[in-house]
Amino acid sequence: MQKFLQDISIGDNLQRLRKKKGLSQQDVVTKLQLQGRSMSRATYAHIEQGIRNIYISDLILLKNILNVSYGEFFEGL
Repeated sequence: MQKFLQDISIGDNLQRLRKKKGLSQQDVVTKLQLQGRSMSRATYAHIEQGIRNIYISDLILLKNILNVSYGEFFEGL
């Protein structure tokens, strides 16, 4: 599995998009798990904080969960 190396964090955008949908971090993690991706809330929090890199496959799932375009992940960067 390939990861996006975050030299510029997309975490702020992930958090903004998640909150715009009215979802908690745990809500997102639960939706990821329902789609077959095992992830803890702490791991997801680290992605939002820019501490952890994100798998491309996770970005694809998040696009679907949050119902956004890929461009919205990179807005303002």
